[in-house]
Amino acid sequence: MLIGIVGKPSVGKSSFFKACTLAEVDIANYPFTTIKPNRAVGYVKIDCIDKELGKQCNPRSGFCINGKRFVPVELLDVAGIIEGAHEDKGLGFKFLNDLSQADILIHVVDASGSTNEKGDEVIALSHDPCKDIKFLERELDLWLLGIIKKGWDKFVRQHVTASIPVQRAIAEQLSGLKVTEDIAEELLKNFNPDLKTWDENTLLQLAVEVRKKTKPMIIAANKVDVPGTEKNIERLREQFPDYLIVPCSAASEIALREASKTGVINYVPGESNFEIKTELNEKQKKGLEFVKNNVLDRFKSTGVQNVLDEAVFNLLNYIAIYPGGVNKLTDSQGRTLPDCFLLKKGSTALDFAYKLHTDFGKNFIRAINVKTRLTVGKDYLLNHRDVIEIVANR
Repeated sequence: MLIGIVGKPSVGKSSFFKACTLAEVDIANYPFTTIKPNRAVGYVKIDCIDKELGKQCNPRSGFCINGKRFVPVELLDVAGIIEGAHEDKGLGFKFLNDLSQADILIHVVDASGSTNEKGDEVIALSHDPCKDIKFLERELDLWLLGIIKKGWDKFVRQHVTASIPVQRAIAEQLSGLKVTEDIAEELLKNFNPDLKTWDENTLLQLAVEVRKKTKPMIIAANKVDVPGTEKNIERLREQFPDYLIVPCSAASEIALREASKTGVINYVPGESNFEIKTELNEKQKKGLEFVKNNVLDRFKSTGVQNVLDEAVFNLLNYIAIYPGGVNKLTDSQGRTLPDCFLLKKGSTALDFAYKLHTDFGKNFIRAINVKTRLTVGKDYLLNHRDVIEIVANR
């Protein structure tokens, strides 16, 4: 799974990326601060299963704080996309192509309206953030249209003369965007099957459907620490009811995570409060008071963790599954419940066996639900936070 972080320049995109990962990235208010795409690991949060099992977990990857398990996901931060990116303006092709393998996009929008179309700073609330969503949709649609049109005539001739099924031909044409034959078949339900009748407008409609299907998007309405952003968020929700709009403050999340990292506070990402551990200097005191009064008290969290969790568990429909044994929850190094994997909702016990190791899948005998201690078969549908033991021939 790859989560792409997109948006125009200077909306706080790299700050959002750093808030998710604490990765060292360049953060500045000018276009193309991020010339090369940044990749790093972020974490989605679930209620850990360890308390239910009466054990303290020791994650191999990720971490656990106060019963909250943080499971790693890969994030990709691409440089700010400007108008005309689909025509390769501002290195547009490179930036857009970097997103081709993303499974979902987090569109970071400046909800305070303090950056214009070009990413230049303007007076707060003077720019309409709704325009930014429309702009990005259009750039993505026109980029996808360019991919579809490339060699389209040759593609149609091959389909007609060689009698290749439409869905297979389109899947081959768009394989770089993770379009499978099943996805192509679903996309084509509302289109005329006679490709010779298709004009550019039809291809644009197809591009729009490809974007919606292969690049679902969640809106991170950033900079909510700026007074007056609530009205803009209401307008975003009114104009884009199909999108999940999550208010957030990446700068506040960075401040809290950095303070927690240095031992100044206890803070669990995504929570509505923090605990002060040391005596604060005046600067620290003012900074933390600002975050609490202007973000946590108003929005119940900084929103950054919420965006990741909603993207993975709500929009992509993933579930978290632990491997474990009925009589042994530790690995060879004594770590309890060391692993937690993310799988698509609808995955089976056999899918999980293959996820753990190909040999487990090939030699699958049965699985055991550790929480219920019941034996289940290969077709058992996994539930979020299941602990599963796989029994296979060696």
